[in-house]
Amino acid sequence: MNGDIRKPSLTGLTRNRMPVTISQAELCSFEPLHINNPLPLLVRPRVPGLNLATWLGHNRELVGTHLREHGGLLFRGFTVSGPPEFEACVKAVSGELLEYIYRSTPRTRVAGKIYTSTTYPQSRSIPLHNEMSYSQSWPLKIWFLSVVPAQQGGRTPIADSRKVFNRISRAVRERFTRRQVMYVRNYGQGLDLPWQDVFQTNEKSEVERLCRTVGIEFAWTANDGLTTRQICQAVAHHPQTGEDVWFNQAHLFHVSSLDPAARELLLRTFTEGELPRHAFYGDGGAIEESALEEIRDAFQHEAVVFSWEKGDVLLLDNMLTAHGREPYQGPRQVLTGMAERCGIGGVCVEI
Repeated sequence: MNGDIRKPSLTGLTRNRMPVTISQAELCSFEPLHINNPLPLLVRPRVPGLNLATWLGHNRELVGTHLREHGGLLFRGFTVSGPPEFEACVKAVSGELLEYIYRSTPRTRVAGKIYTSTTYPQSRSIPLHNEMSYSQSWPLKIWFLSVVPAQQGGRTPIADSRKVFNRISRAVRERFTRRQVMYVRNYGQGLDLPWQDVFQTNEKSEVERLCRTVGIEFAWTANDGLTTRQICQAVAHHPQTGEDVWFNQAHLFHVSSLDPAARELLLRTFTEGELPRHAFYGDGGAIEESALEEIRDAFQHEAVVFSWEKGDVLLLDNMLTAHGREPYQGPRQVLTGMAERCGIGGVCVEI
């Protein structure tokens, strides 16, 4: 031996090194936020700086599959900081956003078609509901962005509308399915949104056009007032999954949703048909308060809650999942965007 010890060459080991390819889907992790509940599915980036809108654009089919199964996706850990990035996320999945017309609650347009979440007293809850289920035309998808989480409270409860449907007794389900729901609204009393805000116009002719388009009965009343009536679904069939979902807002519009003092005051002032808003069966009959309490109990039993983190984006299938809001203290800003108009039988009714 001559003492010449040669180090092994690494040339052969590195010459044919294969690149490691990670699919777009693998850039994120997926797991239920709650161990014992599939709603919502938590989606987190596996790599820092992952652009959520770009990832969504590459994974629309995967997002749709998870959304139909779980009903809601919570994107956490991405850097979505404001309306432009938020709107880009919505467009990546759903294309153009929808205008918020035929309103039930006050919202403020922030930018483009991005709005604030419902403006409502901080000390009060917003009951669980599906967006615009008081209409024959609604968004199939609704998105939320947490810009400023509340210091205390302010969570957004969500609930699986399929489970709500199944929890309600068969007798109540069948009664509502057969008779449907009539929503009566009286504008111009200064106690609810004015019709100009609800219909987003000052022109009576435009209000009349929209009402005729979507099957709303209307009558102009004294002092520039307006009364509308519309019969809508109580139960809907999801256009993609074919499942039955509880899909109405009878429990919100009915006068029994108010606290006892407010309810008593209104009923001393108005007949039931003159209330700012009220709900009846589609044939005009009174809805039993026992049935409404059963419906509210079903929502509460199925409610799932989580605390917002700054930058959270929540995507809900609006037919599969209801949402609400808890009371809160301190500043809070949650933005919302809606997309993919849907209607009876999955048919789009443009308004």
